Amino acid sequence: MKFAIQFLSFFVIQTEGNGSDGSKKYKHFQTLSHEEYQDSELKAFLDSEFKRIAKRKAEVNPAYEQVPTKIGRFIVEPGHELSSNPNYNLFQRLRMAEDTQQFHQSGDDLLRIYMDTNAVRGGAFILALAKLNELFDEPFLFLLKCDFESKIARVSDEQSLISHVEMAINARNIKSIQYPHMPEEGMLEEWELKIHQASHARYFEDFLKYVSYEKSKPEIVNDQMMGLVQEYIETKWQAPIPDAEIEVEQLPEGMLQEKQQFDVWASSEKRELQEKWTHEHVMEAAERIIEHQPEMELKFKLDDISVKAKMADYGQHIHLARMNGKYVVLIEGDAFQFDKGVSPVELLHPEELTDVLQRLADRTSDIE
Repeated sequence: MKFAIQFLSFFVIQTEGNGSDGSKKYKHFQTLSHEEYQDSELKAFLDSEFKRIAKRKAEVNPAYEQVPTKIGRFIVEPGHELSSNPNYNLFQRLRMAEDTQQFHQSGDDLLRIYMDTNAVRGGAFILALAKLNELFDEPFLFLLKCDFESKIARVSDEQSLISHVEMAINARNIKSIQYPHMPEEGMLEEWELKIHQASHARYFEDFLKYVSYEKSKPEIVNDQMMGLVQEYIETKWQAPIPDAEIEVEQLPEGMLQEKQQFDVWASSEKRELQEKWTHEHVMEAAERIIEHQPEMELKFKLDDISVKAKMADYGQHIHLARMNGKYVVLIEGDAFQFDKGVSPVELLHPEELTDVLQRLADRTSDIE
Protein backbone atom coordinates (compact mmCIF):
# COMPACT_ATOMS: atom_id res chain seq x y z
CA MET A 1 0.00 0.00 0.00
CA LYS A 2 1.87 3.05 -1.27
CA PHE A 3 0.31 6.51 -1.25
CA ALA A 4 1.35 9.08 -3.83
CA ILE A 5 1.22 12.55 -2.31
CA GLN A 6 -0.39 15.16 -4.56
CA PHE A 7 -0.28 18.17 -2.23
CA LEU A 8 0.89 18.63 1.34
CA SER A 9 0.54 21.73 3.56
CA PHE A 10 2.64 22.13 6.69
CA PHE A 11 1.38 24.45 9.45
CA VAL A 12 2.72 25.17 12.93
CA ILE A 13 0.36 25.96 15.81
CA GLN A 14 1.67 28.02 18.72
CA THR A 15 -0.21 28.49 21.99
CA GLU A 16 0.52 30.54 25.11
CA GLY A 17 -1.28 30.09 28.42
CA ASN A 18 -4.02 27.56 29.21
CA GLY A 19 -7.70 27.21 28.42
CA SER A 20 -9.81 29.69 26.52
CA ASP A 21 -7.78 32.67 27.83
CA GLY A 22 -4.56 31.45 26.23
CA SER A 23 -3.50 32.97 22.91
CA LYS A 24 -3.49 30.68 19.87
CA LYS A 25 -2.11 31.28 16.42
CA TYR A 26 -0.90 29.29 13.47
CA LYS A 27 1.57 29.87 10.67
CA HIS A 28 1.66 28.32 7.22
CA PHE A 29 5.18 27.13 6.49
CA GLN A 30 4.90 25.56 3.05
CA THR A 31 2.60 23.74 0.63
CA LEU A 32 4.36 21.12 -1.45
CA SER A 33 3.48 19.65 -4.82
CA HIS A 34 4.05 15.97 -5.62
CA GLU A 35 7.54 16.65 -6.98
CA GLU A 36 8.52 18.90 -4.07
CA TYR A 37 7.34 16.30 -1.55
CA GLN A 38 9.47 13.62 -3.22
CA ASP A 39 12.58 15.72 -2.57
CA SER A 40 11.63 16.85 0.95
CA GLU A 41 12.67 15.60 4.38
CA LEU A 42 8.99 14.98 5.14
CA LYS A 43 8.85 12.01 2.79
CA ALA A 44 10.99 9.79 5.03
CA PHE A 45 9.12 11.07 8.09
CA LEU A 46 5.57 10.51 6.82
CA ASP A 47 5.45 7.85 4.08
CA SER A 48 5.13 4.97 6.53
CA GLU A 49 2.66 6.95 8.64
CA PHE A 50 0.09 7.21 5.83
CA LYS A 51 0.23 3.45 5.37
CA ARG A 52 -0.08 2.90 9.14
CA ILE A 53 -3.13 5.16 9.35
CA ALA A 54 -4.87 3.45 6.43
CA LYS A 55 -4.24 -0.04 7.83
CA ARG A 56 -5.32 0.82 11.37
CA LYS A 57 -8.51 -1.12 12.15
CA ALA A 58 -11.57 0.41 13.76
CA GLU A 59 -15.13 -0.73 14.43
CA VAL A 60 -18.30 1.29 13.95
CA ASN A 61 -19.39 -0.05 17.35
CA PRO A 62 -16.11 -0.34 19.28
CA ALA A 63 -15.54 -2.96 21.95
CA TYR A 64 -14.85 -0.32 24.62
CA GLU A 65 -16.24 3.11 25.44
CA GLN A 66 -12.87 4.87 25.16
CA VAL A 67 -10.92 3.65 22.15
CA PRO A 68 -8.17 5.59 20.32
CA THR A 69 -9.49 4.85 16.83
CA LYS A 70 -13.11 5.59 15.89
CA ILE A 71 -15.33 5.69 12.83
CA GLY A 72 -17.28 8.92 12.38
CA ARG A 73 -20.23 9.49 10.07
CA PHE A 74 -21.31 12.80 8.54
CA ILE A 75 -24.62 14.05 9.93
CA VAL A 76 -27.35 15.15 7.51
CA GLU A 77 -31.02 15.91 7.92
CA PRO A 78 -33.37 13.19 6.61
CA GLY A 79 -33.76 13.47 2.85
CA HIS A 80 -30.67 15.63 2.37
CA GLU A 81 -27.41 14.78 0.60
CA LEU A 82 -23.85 14.75 1.91
CA SER A 83 -23.29 18.17 0.37
CA SER A 84 -25.49 19.65 3.13
CA ASN A 85 -22.84 18.77 5.76
CA PRO A 86 -20.32 21.62 6.44
CA ASN A 87 -17.52 19.26 7.53
CA TYR A 88 -17.91 17.19 4.38
CA ASN A 89 -17.84 20.31 2.21
CA LEU A 90 -14.65 21.49 3.91
CA PHE A 91 -12.98 18.15 3.20
CA GLN A 92 -14.25 18.12 -0.36
CA ARG A 93 -12.73 21.53 -1.15
CA LEU A 94 -9.35 20.12 -0.13
CA ARG A 95 -9.89 16.94 -2.14
CA MET A 96 -10.89 18.87 -5.26
CA ALA A 97 -7.92 21.29 -5.15
CA GLU A 98 -6.25 21.57 -8.54
CA ASP A 99 -2.99 23.22 -7.47
CA THR A 100 -0.93 24.08 -4.37
CA GLN A 101 -2.55 27.52 -4.05
CA GLN A 102 -6.09 26.10 -3.86
CA PHE A 103 -4.96 23.43 -1.43
CA HIS A 104 -3.26 26.04 0.78
CA GLN A 105 -6.33 28.32 0.77
CA SER A 106 -8.70 25.48 1.71
CA GLY A 107 -6.20 24.37 4.36
CA ASP A 108 -6.28 27.87 5.86
CA ASP A 109 -10.08 27.62 6.12
CA LEU A 110 -9.75 24.31 7.95
CA LEU A 111 -7.07 25.59 10.35
CA ARG A 112 -9.16 28.62 11.31
CA ILE A 113 -12.02 26.32 12.31
CA TYR A 114 -9.68 23.96 14.17
CA MET A 115 -8.15 26.86 16.13
CA ASP A 116 -11.57 27.64 17.65
CA THR A 117 -11.74 24.29 19.46
CA ASN A 118 -10.80 23.85 23.12
CA ALA A 119 -8.32 21.02 22.60
CA VAL A 120 -5.80 23.02 20.57
CA ARG A 121 -2.19 22.52 21.64
CA GLY A 122 1.05 23.62 20.06
CA GLY A 123 2.52 21.43 17.36
CA ALA A 124 2.63 20.72 13.66
CA PHE A 125 -0.59 20.35 11.66
CA ILE A 126 -0.18 18.60 8.32
CA LEU A 127 -2.76 18.31 5.55
CA ALA A 128 -2.04 15.82 2.79
CA LEU A 129 -3.89 14.80 -0.35
CA ALA A 130 -2.77 11.34 -1.45
CA LYS A 131 -3.75 8.78 -4.06
CA LEU A 132 -3.65 5.02 -3.79
CA ASN A 133 -3.15 4.59 -7.52
CA GLU A 134 -3.39 0.79 -7.60
CA LEU A 135 -6.91 0.88 -6.12
CA PHE A 136 -8.66 4.23 -6.59
CA ASP A 137 -8.81 7.30 -8.81
CA GLU A 138 -10.25 9.41 -5.97
CA PRO A 139 -7.75 10.86 -3.48
CA PHE A 140 -7.62 10.41 0.29
CA LEU A 141 -7.39 13.38 2.64
CA PHE A 142 -5.15 13.03 5.70
CA LEU A 143 -5.12 15.45 8.64
CA LEU A 144 -2.19 14.90 10.99
CA LYS A 145 -1.54 16.68 14.30
CA CYS A 146 1.90 16.22 15.89
CA ASP A 147 2.36 17.74 19.36
CA PHE A 148 5.65 19.40 20.25
CA GLU A 149 8.00 17.27 22.33
CA SER A 150 9.35 18.94 25.48
CA LYS A 151 12.97 18.82 26.71
CA ILE A 152 14.42 17.51 23.44
CA ALA A 153 18.16 17.70 22.86
CA ARG A 154 20.35 16.64 19.97
CA VAL A 155 24.08 16.06 19.65
CA SER A 156 25.61 19.28 18.35
CA ASP A 157 29.42 19.51 18.09
CA GLU A 158 32.48 18.66 20.15
CA GLN A 159 32.37 22.02 21.90
CA SER A 160 28.76 22.32 23.09
CA LEU A 161 27.97 18.56 22.91
CA ILE A 162 24.21 19.05 22.85
CA SER A 163 21.80 21.75 21.72
CA HIS A 164 18.14 22.29 22.61
CA VAL A 165 15.50 21.81 19.94
CA GLU A 166 12.66 24.31 20.36
CA MET A 167 10.00 22.67 18.18
CA ALA A 168 10.69 18.93 17.98
CA ILE A 169 7.99 16.57 16.73
CA ASN A 170 7.94 12.83 16.15
CA ALA A 171 5.57 10.30 14.63
CA ARG A 172 5.00 8.35 17.86
CA ASN A 173 1.83 10.13 19.02
CA ILE A 174 0.40 11.51 15.80
CA LYS A 175 -3.34 12.21 15.89
CA SER A 176 -4.94 11.69 12.51
CA ILE A 177 -8.06 11.86 10.39
CA GLN A 178 -8.45 9.86 7.20
CA TYR A 179 -11.23 10.56 4.72
CA PRO A 180 -12.83 8.62 3.21
CA HIS A 181 -12.76 5.56 5.44
CA MET A 182 -11.44 2.39 3.80
CA PRO A 183 -12.90 -0.59 5.76
CA GLU A 184 -11.08 -3.02 3.45
CA GLU A 185 -8.68 -2.58 0.57
CA GLY A 186 -10.71 -1.69 -2.50
CA MET A 187 -13.75 -0.46 -0.52
CA LEU A 188 -14.56 3.19 0.31
CA GLU A 189 -17.25 4.65 2.59
CA GLU A 190 -17.83 8.24 1.50
CA TRP A 191 -20.12 8.86 4.48
CA GLU A 192 -17.45 7.84 6.98
CA LEU A 193 -14.06 9.03 8.20
CA LYS A 194 -11.56 7.47 10.58
CA ILE A 195 -9.99 9.35 13.47
CA HIS A 196 -7.14 8.32 15.73
CA GLN A 197 -6.31 10.19 18.93
CA ALA A 198 -5.58 9.72 22.61
CA SER A 199 -8.54 7.81 24.05
CA HIS A 200 -9.11 10.30 26.90
CA ALA A 201 -9.10 13.35 24.61
CA ARG A 202 -11.63 14.77 22.17
CA TYR A 203 -9.29 16.55 19.76
CA PHE A 204 -11.34 15.89 16.67
CA GLU A 205 -14.85 15.44 18.09
CA ASP A 206 -14.79 19.12 19.11
CA PHE A 207 -13.41 20.12 15.72
CA LEU A 208 -15.85 18.09 13.61
CA LYS A 209 -19.16 19.30 14.98
CA TYR A 210 -21.23 17.68 12.23
CA VAL A 211 -19.86 14.15 12.59
CA SER A 212 -21.49 11.49 14.78
CA TYR A 213 -20.05 8.35 16.37
CA GLU A 214 -21.97 5.17 17.06
CA LYS A 215 -22.23 3.83 20.59
CA SER A 216 -19.72 1.29 21.85
CA LYS A 217 -20.84 -2.29 22.46
CA PRO A 218 -20.90 -1.85 26.27
CA GLU A 219 -23.07 1.26 25.86
CA ILE A 220 -25.47 -0.63 23.58
CA VAL A 221 -25.73 -3.47 26.10
CA ASN A 222 -26.27 -0.99 28.95
CA ASP A 223 -29.14 0.58 26.99
CA GLN A 224 -30.63 -2.86 26.36
CA MET A 225 -30.31 -3.78 30.01
CA MET A 226 -32.00 -0.59 31.20
CA GLY A 227 -34.81 -1.27 28.72
CA LEU A 228 -35.24 -4.74 30.20
CA VAL A 229 -35.19 -3.32 33.72
CA GLN A 230 -37.87 -0.80 32.77
CA GLU A 231 -40.02 -3.59 31.34
CA TYR A 232 -39.59 -5.55 34.59
CA ILE A 233 -40.59 -2.60 36.80
CA GLU A 234 -43.58 -1.67 34.65
CA THR A 235 -44.80 -5.28 34.55
CA LYS A 236 -44.34 -5.74 38.29
CA TRP A 237 -46.13 -2.51 39.23
CA GLN A 238 -48.58 -2.47 36.30
CA ALA A 239 -47.72 1.14 35.48
CA PRO A 240 -45.52 2.83 32.82
CA ILE A 241 -42.44 4.82 33.81
CA PRO A 242 -42.90 8.37 32.44
CA ASP A 243 -40.10 10.28 30.69
CA ALA A 244 -40.40 13.58 32.55
CA GLU A 245 -38.53 13.77 35.89
CA ILE A 246 -41.42 15.59 37.56
CA GLU A 247 -43.84 12.85 36.56
CA VAL A 248 -41.40 10.18 37.79
CA GLU A 249 -41.65 11.68 41.27
CA GLN A 250 -45.39 10.97 41.18
CA LEU A 251 -44.89 7.20 40.87
CA PRO A 252 -46.08 4.96 43.72
CA GLU A 253 -43.54 5.07 46.53
CA GLY A 254 -42.54 1.41 46.21
CA MET A 255 -42.15 1.67 42.43
CA LEU A 256 -40.10 4.88 42.70
CA GLN A 257 -37.88 3.32 45.35
CA GLU A 258 -37.23 0.26 43.19
CA LYS A 259 -36.45 2.44 40.16
CA GLN A 260 -33.96 4.45 42.22
CA GLN A 261 -32.32 1.24 43.43
CA PHE A 262 -31.86 0.06 39.84
CA ASP A 263 -30.48 3.48 38.82
CA VAL A 264 -27.87 3.33 41.60
CA TRP A 265 -26.99 -0.24 40.62
CA ALA A 266 -26.56 0.64 36.94
CA SER A 267 -24.31 3.65 37.64
CA SER A 268 -22.02 1.87 40.13
CA GLU A 269 -18.50 0.86 39.04
CA LYS A 270 -18.41 -2.19 41.36
CA ARG A 271 -21.69 -4.05 41.67
CA GLU A 272 -22.90 -6.93 43.82
CA LEU A 273 -25.41 -9.66 43.02
CA GLN A 274 -28.87 -8.07 43.31
CA GLU A 275 -30.93 -11.26 43.88
CA LYS A 276 -34.04 -9.86 42.19
CA TRP A 277 -34.64 -12.01 39.10
CA THR A 278 -35.24 -15.74 38.75
CA HIS A 279 -32.93 -17.93 36.68
CA GLU A 280 -35.56 -18.09 33.93
CA HIS A 281 -35.89 -14.29 33.82
CA VAL A 282 -32.10 -13.89 33.59
CA MET A 283 -31.92 -16.47 30.80
CA GLU A 284 -34.61 -14.64 28.83
CA ALA A 285 -32.84 -11.27 29.26
CA ALA A 286 -29.45 -12.78 28.35
CA GLU A 287 -30.88 -14.31 25.18
CA ARG A 288 -32.22 -10.92 24.05
CA ILE A 289 -28.80 -9.33 24.55
CA ILE A 290 -26.94 -12.20 22.85
CA GLU A 291 -29.24 -11.86 19.84
CA HIS A 292 -27.61 -8.48 19.11
CA GLN A 293 -24.19 -9.08 20.70
CA PRO A 294 -23.27 -12.79 20.29
CA GLU A 295 -19.73 -12.25 21.63
CA MET A 296 -20.85 -10.35 24.74
CA GLU A 297 -18.54 -11.15 27.66
CA LEU A 298 -19.55 -12.24 31.15
CA LYS A 299 -16.99 -11.30 33.78
CA PHE A 300 -17.31 -11.38 37.56
CA LYS A 301 -15.41 -12.11 40.76
CA LEU A 302 -16.46 -14.36 43.61
CA ASP A 303 -14.39 -13.05 46.49
CA ASP A 304 -10.87 -13.03 44.95
CA ILE A 305 -11.58 -15.59 42.21
CA SER A 306 -12.10 -14.15 38.72
CA VAL A 307 -14.30 -15.78 36.08
CA LYS A 308 -14.27 -14.73 32.43
CA ALA A 309 -16.64 -16.26 29.90
CA LYS A 310 -19.29 -15.31 27.37
CA MET A 311 -22.82 -14.28 28.23
CA ALA A 312 -24.03 -17.26 26.19
CA ASP A 313 -22.30 -19.58 28.69
CA TYR A 314 -24.67 -18.56 31.48
CA GLY A 315 -27.14 -21.37 32.12
CA GLN A 316 -25.25 -23.61 29.70
CA HIS A 317 -21.75 -23.97 31.11
CA ILE A 318 -21.79 -21.54 34.06
CA HIS A 319 -24.28 -21.80 36.89
CA LEU A 320 -24.66 -19.58 39.97
CA ALA A 321 -26.21 -21.00 43.14
CA ARG A 322 -26.45 -20.71 46.91
CA MET A 323 -25.46 -23.35 49.44
CA ASN A 324 -25.70 -22.94 53.19
CA GLY A 325 -25.66 -19.14 52.97
CA LYS A 326 -22.71 -18.93 50.55
CA TYR A 327 -22.49 -18.45 46.80
CA VAL A 328 -21.35 -21.28 44.55
CA VAL A 329 -20.22 -21.08 40.90
CA LEU A 330 -20.45 -24.26 38.86
CA ILE A 331 -18.45 -24.35 35.62
CA GLU A 332 -19.24 -27.21 33.28
CA GLY A 333 -17.05 -28.36 30.40
CA ASP A 334 -15.41 -31.28 28.61
CA ALA A 335 -11.69 -30.70 29.25
CA PHE A 336 -9.34 -28.72 31.47
CA GLN A 337 -6.32 -26.84 30.16
CA PHE A 338 -3.55 -25.48 32.38
CA ASP A 339 -0.95 -22.84 31.59
CA LYS A 340 2.73 -22.97 32.49
CA GLY A 341 3.68 -23.84 36.03
CA VAL A 342 3.00 -27.41 37.07
CA SER A 343 0.66 -27.80 40.05
CA PRO A 344 -0.70 -30.78 42.03
CA VAL A 345 -4.23 -29.83 40.96
CA GLU A 346 -3.38 -31.07 37.45
CA LEU A 347 -3.04 -34.61 38.83
CA LEU A 348 -6.52 -34.65 40.35
CA HIS A 349 -8.99 -37.43 39.65
CA PRO A 350 -12.23 -35.43 40.07
CA GLU A 351 -14.91 -36.54 42.51
CA GLU A 352 -18.55 -36.72 41.57
CA LEU A 353 -20.41 -33.44 42.12
CA THR A 354 -22.70 -34.99 44.72
CA ASP A 355 -19.64 -35.96 46.79
CA VAL A 356 -18.24 -32.42 46.58
CA LEU A 357 -21.55 -30.91 47.62
CA GLN A 358 -21.74 -33.31 50.56
CA ARG A 359 -18.21 -32.33 51.58
CA LEU A 360 -19.18 -28.66 51.49
CA ALA A 361 -22.28 -29.37 53.56
CA ASP A 362 -20.23 -31.33 56.11
CA ARG A 363 -17.67 -28.51 56.32
CA THR A 364 -20.43 -25.99 57.04
CA SER A 365 -21.96 -28.15 59.78
CA ASP A 366 -18.51 -28.61 61.38
CA ILE A 367 -18.05 -24.85 61.52
CA GLU A 368 -21.42 -24.41 63.19
